[in-house]
Amino acid sequence: MECTNTINYDLHLSRLLLRKGANPDPDFAPNSQMISMLQHHCKILVVGAGGLGCEIIKCLAVTGFKAVHVIDMDTIDLSNLNRQFLFTTDDIGKPKAEAAVGAVNERIEGLKYIAHYNKIQDFDDNFYQEFNMVICGLDSVFARRWINSMLVNIALQTGSIIPMVDGGTEAFKGHCRVILPTHTPCIECTMDLYPPQQNYPLCTIANTPRLPEHCVEYARIVTWEREQPFGDIPVEGDNPDHIAWIYKTALERAKSYDIQGVTYRLTQGVTKRIIPAVASTNATIAAACVTECLKMTTSSYLHLDNYMMFNNVDGIYTFSYKSEKKEDCLVCGRVKHKMQLCKDDTLYSFINTLARADGYNLQKPTLTTTTDSGENKTLYVSNLPQLEEQLRPNLEKKLFELDLRNGSEIVVTDPGIKMPLTFKLDISDII
Repeated sequence: MECTNTINYDLHLSRLLLRKGANPDPDFAPNSQMISMLQHHCKILVVGAGGLGCEIIKCLAVTGFKAVHVIDMDTIDLSNLNRQFLFTTDDIGKPKAEAAVGAVNERIEGLKYIAHYNKIQDFDDNFYQEFNMVICGLDSVFARRWINSMLVNIALQTGSIIPMVDGGTEAFKGHCRVILPTHTPCIECTMDLYPPQQNYPLCTIANTPRLPEHCVEYARIVTWEREQPFGDIPVEGDNPDHIAWIYKTALERAKSYDIQGVTYRLTQGVTKRIIPAVASTNATIAAACVTECLKMTTSSYLHLDNYMMFNNVDGIYTFSYKSEKKEDCLVCGRVKHKMQLCKDDTLYSFINTLARADGYNLQKPTLTTTTDSGENKTLYVSNLPQLEEQLRPNLEKKLFELDLRNGSEIVVTDPGIKMPLTFKLDISDII
């Protein structure tokens, strides 16, 4: 049955914006032009159009935000339909961003939602500076770190503060947080809040596999590297051809060890590190995120300061608190980071610390330094195969063999963080 009832969004907004509530922002003044501003001139970017993203897009649409852009690089799978309600069976295989935007544009008159079937890294600073606010509905810590560093970098370079509302869910738990770049704790300040990803020892998956996950990890890490089925490229969790190859390879290994339970869906979950999702949790956190967006864009109420956690495992429990800014934060701390090393350490030791140490987690770094004569010198490049091969011998060299001494500085760039990081070496044993 087609619904013919219409909702008077102006009426609902007027009840919020044409009078002061119980906890108003001190700068708020009821104004009849506020509704028009919110609907036509407030530009919102939504990053992610999955389970949480669909709920955010819906909430923005029914709240009255009419100028919204949506970025997502994923396509729709059958398994998405039980909770990502903007999609139907006809949408399977289509880009999530395009299907979600098409669904709300069709249902609600006057929306100007625009889809971007892209990676967030495909856009430069100028694109992100167009928006008044960014709302993240992501299941990837890597993507959160990147968009966070992009907004902090914009704040440092231009002085323009683009607020970010970050939502996250895991089964019956979730969070909503408000980030004002350079003013409040950023994602990097609180990386310890994110649970560590499940990893399996390489010796186990190679020699004594016992679980279906071990077979998938072996196919993803060992067999992929050895056979390079699609050339010298890394596994892409959103590429169905990559997932299909890993599934087939893992299934063959599971049969040889008489292990049951390797499925296509399990392969997706292990490869993409998928977190279990519950529709009601997504709806709750999305509503909280959009409420914070409405508060900040209109100044009608005091916004969250700055973190809210939600737990629905045994009853409903919420708790809000103010997390602290990390003075030596990699991204917003604006300090040179001291790296303590010994005289026998190699460049590989330094890179290994960047990859594994708490607070860094830089997986594909590029390293440069400045020589005594003031010239820039590239020490290592991870993501360009020809340069990587040319500079690979530097990995086994000790730091002093690369003219690195106590007090030398290494500038590190990484795909996971938008801005360069400077590390100052503390090597007391090297003169």
